[in-house]
Amino acid sequence: MSRRSQPRGSMALCGVRVLELAGLAPAPLCGMILADFGARVVRVDRVRSAMTPDVQGRGKRSLALDLKQPSGAAVLRRLCSKTDVLIEPFRHGVMEELGLGPEVLLQDNPRLIYARLTGFGQAGTYARSAGHDINFLALSGVLSRLGRKDENPYAPLNLLADFAGGGAMCALGIVLSLYERTRSGKGQVIDASMVEGVAYLSSFLWKSQNSGLWSRPRGENLLDSGAPFYETYKTSDGKYMAVGALEPQFYEQFIKGLGLDSDKLPSQFSYSDWPEMKKRIASIFAQKTQAEWCSIFDGTDACVTPVLAFDQVASHQHNKQRSSFIKNDHEEISPRPTPLLSRTPAVPSFERDPFIGEHTEEILLENGFTKEEIAKLYSDKVIAFSKLKSNL
Repeated sequence: MSRRSQPRGSMALCGVRVLELAGLAPAPLCGMILADFGARVVRVDRVRSAMTPDVQGRGKRSLALDLKQPSGAAVLRRLCSKTDVLIEPFRHGVMEELGLGPEVLLQDNPRLIYARLTGFGQAGTYARSAGHDINFLALSGVLSRLGRKDENPYAPLNLLADFAGGGAMCALGIVLSLYERTRSGKGQVIDASMVEGVAYLSSFLWKSQNSGLWSRPRGENLLDSGAPFYETYKTSDGKYMAVGALEPQFYEQFIKGLGLDSDKLPSQFSYSDWPEMKKRIASIFAQKTQAEWCSIFDGTDACVTPVLAFDQVASHQHNKQRSSFIKNDHEEISPRPTPLLSRTPAVPSFERDPFIGEHTEEILLENGFTKEEIAKLYSDKVIAFSKLKSNL
């Protein structure tokens, strides 16, 4: 978990100015990705916020601003005239009601990239409806594919729609738009729908429907827990091993590691024998600890790895060798930004996340607001400062 000596000024997004309107899960990830790779990200928090604290505030600064007051909306409009990217996570129509829609802000700043990150997108029947990851996952069709045989479909935490289809895809859209702007000199509006984002991520599922991979009911196919050689198994110490021995040559090494003879077993792809093979393999895994199985399979191509808990991941030898996890100044561990760029790698901040309103005065001064203007905004309760950072 060593820190890189690479200067932050050489990162890929150095010089890019981002305003991130505070929201839940997806938008904070999008902003953190940009900050990790060098962008100067200001999180625009609500003056009186009842939201869960942003745990993805790494590398950001906080400005507390009441957008519902006309003078607060005017402040944001003024800030957007000097920024490169706006990340907006509200339901369709909210920004227009505030007088801050893209037609207004892009007229002020034609180079602005206005990223609208929502569950259902900017148009369609559900555009104004509330929803969460599980709802977006359901509407994309992906949820119907997730789950074991004879069980209800299940959502894998809120990783797929919120973060993969939402935050990460929106960050990609922003980087694409920044690149295009180098040619055209113009900004544009990004309509990042989490439904469509996770659907796009599932392109392989759509394009492989006629391949036979998904011809059986859910939970009985090769990659959805149907195959005994693509499954997790409990060890004698209550931990788990993950098996992904798909190819015949890898399967042979897997079977050998279990102490079995493939000549005395059913064919690898004998579907009717899969349930019984699962039971047999499970009984074998239950005879040894996770560490013992690691000593058997490490260094082989059996595609068998330990299922690591969060408190094990950073200390695993592979992850330690790659410095895959970092520790901030408060001893909190988190994943290192990825992908790893050879010349301009991300240099994540090791400072604590910002308090709401911690940098309000600093940000406004940088953007040309006078001390008198700031004092008036503060007295009108349009802006706020964190208790630890109040000068007025």
